[in-house]
Amino acid sequence: MTDSRSASSDLIKTREVGFNTLFHPDPDQAGSAKQLLEAIQLIEQVERTDEHTLRVTYSIARITLKIIESTLIELGFHLDSALLPKLKRALYYFTEETQCINLGITHHTKDTQQLFINEFRHGKHGCRDERPRHLRHLR
Repeated sequence: MTDSRSASSDLIKTREVGFNTLFHPDPDQAGSAKQLLEAIQLIEQVERTDEHTLRVTYSIARITLKIIESTLIELGFHLDSALLPKLKRALYYFTEETQCINLGITHHTKDTQQLFINEFRHGKHGCRDERPRHLRHLR
């Protein structure tokens, strides 16, 4: 028999998300992503560990690292593409997906990503240019 506390703690994951700042217009991607992720109720905690890295805590019963990172990519963030982070990412994706399958947890990726995007759009944060569209590109 499994202790319910250990079973629920097995669902809580803390992962690092690194950003590649080369050739990206936002020099502070980690800061921008932190603001975005803090507004999402599916994510339990976000903390900045250094200039280019965030530590994200979440429950795989609600969301997975793959969904978080693919949504960040979809929103224009550039994740660290060095070999070691890519290998870690692939391992985390595989283990979380396997754990979800074994526990009968299903995520509707499109629904989760849409919720993620909608929460960000409607939340209060500093990533929004309040000027009208026609004034944003004036120099």
